[in-house]
Amino acid sequence: MTAPTSTRQIVLAARPQGWPTPDDFRIETIELPELADGQVLVRNTAMSVDPYMRGRMNDVKSYVPPFRLDEPLDGGAVGEVVASRSESVPVGARVLHGLGWREHAILPADGVTVIDTDRVSETAYLGVLGMPGLTAYAGLTAVAGFREGDAVFVSGAAGAVGSLVGQIARLMGASRVIGSAGSPDKVQRLRDLGFDAAFDYHDGPVADRLREAAPDGIDVYFDNVGGEHLEAAIGRLNLHGRVAMCGAISQYNATEPTPAPRNLALAIGKQLTLRGFIVGSYSHLADEFRGRMTDWIAAGDISVDETRREGLDAAPQAFIDLMRGANTGKMVVTL
Repeated sequence: MTAPTSTRQIVLAARPQGWPTPDDFRIETIELPELADGQVLVRNTAMSVDPYMRGRMNDVKSYVPPFRLDEPLDGGAVGEVVASRSESVPVGARVLHGLGWREHAILPADGVTVIDTDRVSETAYLGVLGMPGLTAYAGLTAVAGFREGDAVFVSGAAGAVGSLVGQIARLMGASRVIGSAGSPDKVQRLRDLGFDAAFDYHDGPVADRLREAAPDGIDVYFDNVGGEHLEAAIGRLNLHGRVAMCGAISQYNATEPTPAPRNLALAIGKQLTLRGFIVGSYSHLADEFRGRMTDWIAAGDISVDETRREGLDAAPQAFIDLMRGANTGKMVVTL
């Protein structure tokens, strides 16, 4: 295969004001430089779009640097090495890396991870065996301190992380697993995945729906949504309940401050623990997670959903649709 001399990439054209739009992105063609010693050229075959990327589009200090205007975005991607100046990563290797949003990427050999695509699909490394999977596992076990017999509530439960949280909780002995989602089809999918109860948050106040789904309260809340969901969970948490605060997607595109949760004082008498986390702080659990997840997948105990879009040109709209909840499971863009 002849290595390409140019490629296409998506840059951040403008910082979104509220909800992102296609005008906030631009596709550019660039020339590829010659490889230096120790570098590899990867032809990306699939890339990830994730909710956390919305925060990086704002010019604010956070746990990860913001995307730069008129520079390519980045994120999880998998691909094939098409040129190499490294003995450790040969041409033809399938690899995982962090330079998505482009058709080709040049990286140091130690900046890619060689993956095995004989046992699982390459996109599994962007989802169930990748960052979303570790987020679900670490958030439930290490952050929320899940214990056998806990009743668990998950918001955004039909997404890449939430759907795994619910299944992992069930496999580890939860007494009850409850999920919220944004459509009747997604609610039915949660039931198919083994959730004991699920509801559409459009069907009325979340507090009412959660009260019906968890008459005996909950012990753990895995929060992907924030806002009204967090307020409802605080109201239903039992004594010494725990919250793993993973995301607040209901607030990412807000242009005005959001008031909820308005009942935070309940955390005092209930002696609750509300703990925010980012997955990068739990990399020490990666081997443990992959071992257990691989066993669950092999046994058929975990089901994985993907929503796919095709072509680099589709990536901006795929991200926008993700923020609107158009995905079931992991949203990936194949290239």
